[in-house]
Amino acid sequence: MNIRTVDTGPEGGLGLRETVRIRAHQKAVRKLGHWTTARRFDVTASRGSIILELRSPRIEPGDIEINLDVDHSTLKLLVPDSALIDHDDLRRVGRCGFVDWSGTPAPGGRVIRITGEMRKGELRINRGGIAIVSAMLTREYLDDSRRAFRDNHVTSLKDMQRAYREGRWTTIEDPGRSA
Repeated sequence: MNIRTVDTGPEGGLGLRETVRIRAHQKAVRKLGHWTTARRFDVTASRGSIILELRSPRIEPGDIEINLDVDHSTLKLLVPDSALIDHDDLRRVGRCGFVDWSGTPAPGGRVIRITGEMRKGELRINRGGIAIVSAMLTREYLDDSRRAFRDNHVTSLKDMQRAYREGRWTTIEDPGRSA
């Protein structure tokens, strides 16, 4: 479900900002590929799991804000190598985990700011190659691959490899798009 909120910019002009709400109550939710262009997310989960892919070049430039309300759940973020994760304002209640072992942020990278509350949950960050493999091991990726082969967008596995090397790694839905 998408919610559009209107806020005023620094000059007092109106700017339209989109907040995407994601709910996972006792279920698994995956948002992979080019699923949004928004930079603000409101994530609520209880005894569930959520995977959010934030590597798409279609996401508007600027900082990404994620507000959490997570209870006994896992949130996995698939982010670019250069992303800086700011989780200082995330309140942790009980035994909570934060895993970001697959890379280090580059200076000047996109900031992903995580706020809200996490109760007995876990936040996992996957970057670069780990994020690519994580996305590839899903039914959504397999369905996307089948669709691309069926529609003749991709004629061989070599085309898929080339797409990933050229930076078209989010999905293979648009192999002609340049990075």
